[in-house]
Amino acid sequence: MIEATGSPVEWAVAHRAEVRSAVTAEGWVLVRGLDLTTPEQVGAVAAELGSLMEEREGHAKRHTYAPGVYSSSVWTDDMPMCMHHELSYARTFPRLMMFGCLSLADSGGEVELADARAVLRALRSPMFDDFISNGWQLTRNYHPEAGTPWEDAFGTTDKNVVEAYCRSNGIHFEWRAGELLRTSQTHPAVFTHPVTGEECWFNQIAFLNEWTMLEDIRDYLVGEFGRDGLPFNTTHADGRLINAPVIDELNAIYEKHATQVHWQPGDLLVVDNIATSHSRKPFSGNRKVVVAMADPLVR
Repeated sequence: MIEATGSPVEWAVAHRAEVRSAVTAEGWVLVRGLDLTTPEQVGAVAAELGSLMEEREGHAKRHTYAPGVYSSSVWTDDMPMCMHHELSYARTFPRLMMFGCLSLADSGGEVELADARAVLRALRSPMFDDFISNGWQLTRNYHPEAGTPWEDAFGTTDKNVVEAYCRSNGIHFEWRAGELLRTSQTHPAVFTHPVTGEECWFNQIAFLNEWTMLEDIRDYLVGEFGRDGLPFNTTHADGRLINAPVIDELNAIYEKHATQVHWQPGDLLVVDNIATSHSRKPFSGNRKVVVAMADPLVR
């Protein structure tokens, strides 16, 4: 943990190199003493610590406070957000994630982190060889009533703009009845860190898979849209479905390597999005976290 004093923005300007060095070395760092109370403060500090980027292809709704500064994903409170690396299914993704804690939940809502290098070492077994060698595929159906409408995910109401984005980002797309957009994209499951040169397990294979959903929600969505029409699902790179035991084992390995963040309102959590995955436990109460994405990388 790094202790901060004085004006949050002035402190961030003076300690940018220190924070970034600590994040590279440790995978994440908690900054205490900034006493952040508003999204605007979080955004101003984050802009001094990194180069903010706008989210595209988001899989859950967010409120936008400023370009690159958002609410945490709108996700059912009683559902966990399992371990993942933000936008690891996209061609352009943030190297840094910054989370400003404005208020804690009444119960639950803990943030946990896991070292992606250690997770990869634990996954080197026949069960995961295909992902390590060949990658993974994400398929999405942008239902307006379930998940994120394509207009929100791509930041436009122009279908031509969406199509151009998909072509330039290696995303296969098709328009179905009712202007429903369906996409699929394939990426490696392992990414080499651009600074440390270390291999990291970097994907959202488990989080966005049907077997990670709560059973009643999965059954409802399959009944409503069919398995082929789920808002999102992950498969092997060649499109083969992933068996439930594989997802169960992956989530168990994440949990084995999870470290809980003991933060307080006013804290800023800075995470190396490649070296470290993050998750959120179910919660009750008025939890408020502001998210900033920074330092975009392109595969």
